[in-house]
Amino acid sequence: MPTPYYRSPARDFTLLAGDCTQLLQEFTFHFDMIFADPPYFLSNGGISVQSGKVVCVDKGEWDKAGSLEEVDAFNKKWLMLCREKLKENGTIWISGTYHNIFSVAHTLTELGFKILNVITWAKTNPPPNISCRYFTYSTEFVVWARKSPKVPHYYNYELMKRLNDNKQMTDVWRLPAIARWEKACGKHPTQKPLALLVRLILASTQEGAWILDPFAGSSTTGIAANLLNRRFLGIEQEPDFLMLSKSRREEIETWQTKAYYQSKIADIAHLKQQGMHVCELEEPPYNLPF
Repeated sequence: MPTPYYRSPARDFTLLAGDCTQLLQEFTFHFDMIFADPPYFLSNGGISVQSGKVVCVDKGEWDKAGSLEEVDAFNKKWLMLCREKLKENGTIWISGTYHNIFSVAHTLTELGFKILNVITWAKTNPPPNISCRYFTYSTEFVVWARKSPKVPHYYNYELMKRLNDNKQMTDVWRLPAIARWEKACGKHPTQKPLALLVRLILASTQEGAWILDPFAGSSTTGIAANLLNRRFLGIEQEPDFLMLSKSRREEIETWQTKAYYQSKIADIAHLKQQGMHVCELEEPPYNLPF
């Protein structure tokens, strides 16, 4: 059994340090939902703009691409392991850009998943394209798939309607990129906004659900899960990101900070305005075996 790098006092947030393709083989546990933000393989010496400054887009060795065959093999390896860790009615969300998302979608189909939607996240505040030779990159994609073509999945249809002025929610979501207040404990180069993870979790899980993130990064998935009374297991191999994740989780141990974060996320604030209570669960339905 793996030894946790960190576990919250409420046991609703657990971090494992290491490579997910190894650690996922060391325990037997099934999750209601998985969110994965695998490497986009963007680190090729390119440049972008952040806070008005020209910066290199290289993230680290973990984000450098090999051959197409190597990328496909990597995606197949971690997706096979994740499939084994999903409940039969569980679903998986995978984010990406054109650099990796087509490989992911092909591999999902090859492994027997049923693709349900491809969400287009249209960023309301994208960085400018400084080359002026392309359209500005302003979108990312999130593929949603269920484990089995024949086993129904959970989808909170009515709640999604309520968040969309009582109209069916489409697969195009206009949400801002990461906000400054989400970086209070430090920066992660590919950090996702809490608003995005909150909506994914609300759409596909119920309170008390267990959520896995095999590429946890700064653990936005775990913070969003705990803000919504879900439980989280994250796997991350970079020491700096593990420390950042721990700091972020400790930050919401105070009810003032937790309430502040909830108030800054539009979907949570909207639900509270409609009288829906984001409450604390008294006991977990089941615990991780380590």
